[in-house]
Order: sequence, then structure tokens, then C-alpha cells
Amino acid sequence: MLLTMMAEANIAAAPMSSPLEDYLETIYLLVQEHGFARVKDIAKARDVKAATVSIALRKLAEGELVNYERREYIGLTTKGEEAARRILTRHRLLTRFFEEVLKMSPHAAGEQACALEHNLTDEAMDRMVRFFEFLGNCPSVIETFRRCPIGVRPEDGVACDATEGKCAKCTFKNEVKSMSIADLKPGQRAVVTQITATGALRQRLLDMGILPETAIDLERAAFGGDPLWIRCQGARLALRRAEASAIRVRENT
Repeated sequence: MLLTMMAEANIAAAPMSSPLEDYLETIYLLVQEHGFARVKDIAKARDVKAATVSIALRKLAEGELVNYERREYIGLTTKGEEAARRILTRHRLLTRFFEEVLKMSPHAAGEQACALEHNLTDEAMDRMVRFFEFLGNCPSVIETFRRCPIGVRPEDGVACDATEGKCAKCTFKNEVKSMSIADLKPGQRAVVTQITATGALRQRLLDMGILPETAIDLERAAFGGDPLWIRCQGARLALRRAEASAIRVRENT
């Protein structure tokens, strides 16, 4: 009995493998798109056989990440949904970096994101988010990079506008009024510019998918104004007012 309990504890504590994380991400996307996920849908999305999917689902069920019974619809547990959102957030952040900053094709950017999302540490994610926050305040930096002799590749077909090997100075001034999600009214939409929280709270907000340049819809506020219900990247999330105040936004016009 003791050995069985120890084995179960090891299963729960063991880190998830990259393939299982991919399955969890696929299930999350299917549920968001269709409201449900089935074995045949997962198999089609992953381009594998149904039997392979069943094996993965049993392992995810052992880790209490999915609710799964043979030939039935698959649902994510609260733990599974949080883990899937964490993985997907890293995927989207990396895809943005490769596609928007490095100007890789969408297909190549997606492949690179898939390869790296499983190993992106919290620190690396935080630093990348800070980079996007910086770009949000000075977007012309990206254009300068893309036209700089260092940033331009011959095959990109972009003409360099540098003079005497030097790039033009950034003259962009961000005059957008600063406010937080807590300042929004129900029904109002905004775009995230910065997450001012630090430590564990900052990481939790990032893992929820709250990233720079992400659209946020404030759906409603509870009686008394706390918590606030928002919609972000297809997910409905509840934020305490103190948490919402740490998310700076600009109105989406």
C-alpha cells in the first residue's frame, strides 16, 4: 500500500514531457474552438493514430490534468487548463518574437516556438515580456533594427536606410494616456502595454496569457468592484482589483 502511494506521488510530481504538453495544448485549443475535444479530433490535429492519443490521455488523466473515459469527450481539469494556458502563452510569445521581431515566416516561427516553448524558463519569459513592453513604448526601434545593416539579411529584400553605417535615432514619442484594467468600464476593450507587478504575481499574470499588445475585454465587475472578469486570448479570467491595477493598458480605438 505504501509503495503504491509513493508511486502515485511520484507520478503527480514528475515533470510533464514535451509530447504530453503538446497534447494538453491541442486539447485546450480544441475546447476553445469547438467547446469539446474528442480522441479523433486530437488524432487529426496531432496527425497520429487514435491509439497513440489514448495512451497520452491515460497519462494526462493520471496526472489529474484531463477527465477522460474511453470513447467519451475529453475535458480539462482546473489544473490541466492552467498548465495548458501556461504552455500556450509561451508558444504565442515565442511565435510573436520570431515572426514580428525577427521577421520569420509564420510557419517557421511556429515551428521554432514549438521547439522552445517547453524549455522557456520563467526568467526568460519575463525578460522577453519586458522586451515587448519596451517595444510598445518605442515601436520605431523595430523598424530601425530591420533596416540596420546588422539586422538586414539580403534575402529579406529590405533596403537599409542607414547613413554612413549608422541607424537613424528613434524619435517616437508615446503620448498614449496610461491607465490600468481597473480603470476600464464593463464592455470596454483595451490593449496591454505593461505588467507592473513583480515576483510571483507577475509570473502568474504572464502564465494566464496577459502579455504586451494582447487585447483585453472587461466583461463585468462583481458587486463592490472586486473581482473583475476579463476575457483574454479566448479565456475568461477573474482578477482581483489589486491585480488588475498592476496591468497597464491603452484604450483600443
